[in-house]
Amino acid sequence: MTDARPAASDADRAKWRRYLADERAEAAVYRELAARKEGEEREILLALAAAEGRHEAHWLALLDGDDRGVPRADLRTRTLVALARRFGSIFVLALAQQAESRSPYANDPHATAAMAADERIHGEVVRGLAARGRRRLAGTFRAAVFGANDGLVSNLALVLGIGATGVPAPVVLFTGIAGLLAGALSMGAGEFVSVRSQRELLEASAPDPGVQDAVTDLDLDANELALVYRARGMEPAEAVEQASLVLARVAAAGRLRTPTGAIPLSAEDDEAVGTAWSAAISSFCFFASGALIPVLPYLFGMSGLGAVALSTGLVGIALLVTGAIVGVLSGASPLKRALRQLAIGFGAAAVTYVLGLAFGTTIG
Repeated sequence: MTDARPAASDADRAKWRRYLADERAEAAVYRELAARKEGEEREILLALAAAEGRHEAHWLALLDGDDRGVPRADLRTRTLVALARRFGSIFVLALAQQAESRSPYANDPHATAAMAADERIHGEVVRGLAARGRRRLAGTFRAAVFGANDGLVSNLALVLGIGATGVPAPVVLFTGIAGLLAGALSMGAGEFVSVRSQRELLEASAPDPGVQDAVTDLDLDANELALVYRARGMEPAEAVEQASLVLARVAAAGRLRTPTGAIPLSAEDDEAVGTAWSAAISSFCFFASGALIPVLPYLFGMSGLGAVALSTGLVGIALLVTGAIVGVLSGASPLKRALRQLAIGFGAAAVTYVLGLAFGTTIG
């Protein structure tokens, strides 16, 4: 900036102070996350913190180095700092991804084009880091979320449907407990079979490690290794190029030097599938915990409309929480996901409740 720049208004300086506070807080988020990581992920997070430091220096320069009166960062960023300091989890990265995508720099004349580009790129970097965590979490998390949600919705529907027929409260209670046990066992067994089958399919599709030994004896002119790459989805020209590269290394060194092997691995990632037992246990436990909530009022001796109202309210809160968690981890709006989860759950329960009322009237 030159001395000929126009005088800044009070509104501009107030805005720069807010930006300065947010940049400092975002840098703190990345440093806190880096403190819990090691290796490449730590280096990436520290590089992001350094970039936020450059942005901080830009706003500080516009303020002529005067950082007096800098406000606290916005609530969202302060929350991220607190979460990063205490947990350092995938949730923080997912929230940081959303924060980077909402940067106002692209439309602010006082921010440089490089700063706006930085924020766009930061969003992709954080998305990549979050994707690593999602892959590690995917198998068990899927079973946990789906298990809890199924337990909430199915047992609420069961309890409300049976209760609407007018049967005594103990019958509703025992029906709910039976639904809890049956559903949890079914979900656990289903997840075990599903994940085990998926892993077996991946293992069947994975390259045979013994094939590597045959590479050194291949006919370099025929280059049949290209057929392997083509069979795994490469275009013919790309397959020939890759196979030629591998065979050239073999010819030069007399052995295969590529760290990941000559044969491409399956596109699926075993890490994202999870283990059969972890998925089964998570599914069982979370379905049971979700299915327990609609039964709680009856466990404590309630009955009638009071039990129905409390059961529905508790399940509604739980559905909002699980929906928001899915939204955060998927990088989407937590509010939209929470409301969608609530609408689906209450819709299913309302259908069974109406059917129960109709059935009870018919019996009466």
